[in-house]
Amino acid sequence: MQSVTKTKRVPERKCCGCGLVKAGKEMFRIVRTPEGDVLIDESGRMNGRGAYICRDRDCIARAEKKNSIGRSLKTETGRELYEDLRTRCGRD
Repeated sequence: MQSVTKTKRVPERKCCGCGLVKAGKEMFRIVRTPEGDVLIDESGRMNGRGAYICRDRDCIARAEKKNSIGRSLKTETGRELYEDLRTRCGRD
């Protein structure tokens, strides 16, 4: 009898900046909470509407210019969010 091994599917997400599809764990997740706050979700499990962006400064700049994170979350995003994302890129 042959043993059948199942491979676990890795969830893929589309980047708001460049539009490439990558594994969700490779990107930042930004969440609009039910209260309306916009936060960077480190755990990937927060409740709320989510958007993903690559851990790349060029993608962050492109998303800021197009306001694609704000459109994905259906809310306003401030410069502070993009500054925080850029500083977190330096740490990774």
